[in-house]
Amino acid sequence: MVTVFGGLCDSRFAALQEALKHNLDSGAELGASIVVTLDGVPVVDMWGGWSDAGRATEWGPDTITNVFSCTKTVTALAALVLVERGLLDVYAPVARYWPEFAARGKERVEVRHLLSHTSGVPAWDQPITGEDLYDVAESTKRLAAQAPWWEPGSVSGYHVHSYGHLIGELIRRIDGRTLGRFVAEEIAGPLGADFHIGLDPSEFGRVSDVIPPPSPPIDLTSLDPGSVSLKTFTGPSANASASWSGEWRTAENGAAGGQGNARSLARIQSVVACGGELDGVRLLSPDTIALIFQEQSNGVDLVLGKPIRFGIGYGLPTPVSVPFIPEGRICFWGGWGGSEIVIDTERRMTMTYVMNRMGLGILGSDRTAQYVAATFDALG
Repeated sequence: MVTVFGGLCDSRFAALQEALKHNLDSGAELGASIVVTLDGVPVVDMWGGWSDAGRATEWGPDTITNVFSCTKTVTALAALVLVERGLLDVYAPVARYWPEFAARGKERVEVRHLLSHTSGVPAWDQPITGEDLYDVAESTKRLAAQAPWWEPGSVSGYHVHSYGHLIGELIRRIDGRTLGRFVAEEIAGPLGADFHIGLDPSEFGRVSDVIPPPSPPIDLTSLDPGSVSLKTFTGPSANASASWSGEWRTAENGAAGGQGNARSLARIQSVVACGGELDGVRLLSPDTIALIFQEQSNGVDLVLGKPIRFGIGYGLPTPVSVPFIPEGRICFWGGWGGSEIVIDTERRMTMTYVMNRMGLGILGSDRTAQYVAATFDALG
């Protein structure tokens, strides 16, 4: 069966194109899309393969899929938009905007701690199920009521599941709109980006179901009982196939439920790469973008178990753990299974990769590393 392939690719990125084609032909990829923008203009916008495991439907230019934690970068950007407008102070206590959050020793948790995974609230106290998270209002109340799992601001512990609920509630308290509506009306809509936190059922026909990876994101049997990592990865447990359901797709899960493709993610994050403005739509100023690069933590993450540097809302280059992200004024994050967003503010470049066949890894798979390396090799 001939692999379907389409889109555009500047000749400088021929090696990137060949890598994607090879992985599609070999079956390492099922369906995928990759975009590279320079100064907000796509120099690579290519896609190929199949939308379904049975290879009956082609992955096309408008195919979307669940991007898992790449969603967090859009959620973070939404919060930064409120910072830009003077409505949110990253150094203020969360309780200034959300009084109930001060319960049980969280009165000193600052907004930046939520955005940098250092708040001590990376997940839910047990018992909790994935289905409980679909009721965003109720599950968010539960986060407000629980005690932090470590001293807030002292160390990072990746907010795998709770990130979108926490920041989404901040946005709702300040603006009145839910996270999904805010993103649709203030970010995706003005930019013409096909990205959704809370997908309308009328769009379900375009969604490619992810193919779960061969093993869980982390070996839970290797973790100490009672550890922050085990509590996070079981509060609730990760289940890739849950993203196939209508309940998952319509829920406004700003940590892991975003639906989009490489083009829409690149379009949105090019705002950061280009100094805060894209095609006449200004969302941020350079001063607000500078907040992203204010290091909030730099050490072994309590959840991921490896060193990670976090700025405000994004990860920062950490060669020992994510060697394919080069040094520089770069911010990034990845989604479970391999999807990736890399923003280079010096080159005014954004590179994004979205796929349906999930690989191993939380911050990027072997394929992710291959594509990111090929992108930076092409840029010189």
